[in-house]
Amino acid sequence: MKLAGGGGTSGGGGSSGGGKGVNVMGLLGGLVNIISEAAAQYKPEPPPAPRSHFANVEANESEELRQFRRLFAQLAGEDMEVSATELMNILNKVISRHQDLQSESFSLDTCRSMVAVMDSDATGKLDFYQFRYLWNNIKKWQCSFKEYAGPAGRIEMRNLPDAFKAAGFNLHEQLYALMIRRYADEDGSMDFNNFISCLVRLDGMFRAFKSLDRSGDGKVQMNIEEWLQLTMYS
Repeated sequence: MKLAGGGGTSGGGGSSGGGKGVNVMGLLGGLVNIISEAAAQYKPEPPPAPRSHFANVEANESEELRQFRRLFAQLAGEDMEVSATELMNILNKVISRHQDLQSESFSLDTCRSMVAVMDSDATGKLDFYQFRYLWNNIKKWQCSFKEYAGPAGRIEMRNLPDAFKAAGFNLHEQLYALMIRRYADEDGSMDFNNFISCLVRLDGMFRAFKSLDRSGDGKVQMNIEEWLQLTMYS
């Protein structure tokens, strides 16, 4: 099976709970404060190879990154990974602190989809690097959403192309139409929940294509097993 990337379409984000006896609300408050607006604009490098050992902390890590690492250890618990349920709890507590977003809570199914897209090593959970990549992207995309959302906390259909471009994605008109049909409401507007869900999916698909495009010519070739793995767990 051969797939070719269409011309004129580009994208990609920045480079990638309760029940564990942890004061999650307090930790989330620290997490939100630590990730500054500058960090929201920062595009981190691609995540390191999967399953990097958590204890291998580089000597030149910034203090912000070390604090993020410590907070992740408390949020993730003993297994040092974030499940879909834990991700849902984290994101929804963050949303509750940002009333201006006027968004519905993230559903468990949405968070399962996010984990699947980010879960490059197929563990069913996010490790530190995968979670940091996702978190940095969400913070950056939150800025794009606030820039284009109206008073009702939604991005109108006419503003969605500019919002996607601000988030790092320049898409064909046909693909915009598909994204609206899949993620927008009947009037074509998109709330924060669906905006983030759409961008996480887009970012994951761009990264998957680039990893399979080994020759760099904008084409990939795969068998049916590879195709099913890519499309069914994402």
